[in-house]
Amino acid sequence: MDSRPPDDSGRGRQVRLTGSHSPAVQPRQGIELRAFVFLDSLQPQLAAYMGTVSQGFLPIPGDACLWLEVAPGMAVHRLTDIALKASTVRLGQKVVERAFGSLALYHRDQSSVLLSGQAVVEAMGTTVEQRGRCAVTWDEIIRAITPDHAVLINRQNRRGSMIQAGMSMFILETEPAGYVLIAANEAEKSSNITVVDVKAVGAYGRLTLAGREGDIDEAAAAAMRAIEIINR
Repeated sequence: MDSRPPDDSGRGRQVRLTGSHSPAVQPRQGIELRAFVFLDSLQPQLAAYMGTVSQGFLPIPGDACLWLEVAPGMAVHRLTDIALKASTVRLGQKVVERAFGSLALYHRDQSSVLLSGQAVVEAMGTTVEQRGRCAVTWDEIIRAITPDHAVLINRQNRRGSMIQAGMSMFILETEPAGYVLIAANEAEKSSNITVVDVKAVGAYGRLTLAGREGDIDEAAAAAMRAIEIINR
């Protein structure tokens, strides 16, 4: 039998979370922070849209929101546990896909949301600054939508508001998917537009906005500015 003392140089050591009641994440798991999206104040249309797909607590306009996307997908369960034990945030959504996992946290108090977010990234052994960059795979404004086109868009997207013939439409596709949420929120802040579709899960995120031509131009510019800030 080997009488040497056990090697405690760090193998298998856990990363401890200050102020958390949750056991730490093992460093060997290698969780990737694909997206970290903080929304300071959910706008009314986006909050309503997110509520239509929410599996948990419904978001309220004005709530702060944190959307996290990680890989592998199953890791989202452990990170959800850490986030909920770090503060009084409410869990609005948790999606476990084959490759990625996503979760949405809400609270009226921005500091509570940020505290939970910080607890998660510390447990992962990373920082917000090391989150995945946002790649814009498609963005376009289509002006004066035809009636046929409008009808098919509305039939395919029944959770948001409808686009009407003659409106202009802004479409955006991002990778990772979660970043379309900050684009949608900032676009709604900037002008009087209609949120038609927001898909924030999957390999790509997709956003569809509609409105008058000038409003869509302003909304598109605000959405792209939000993406630029993410990538700084």
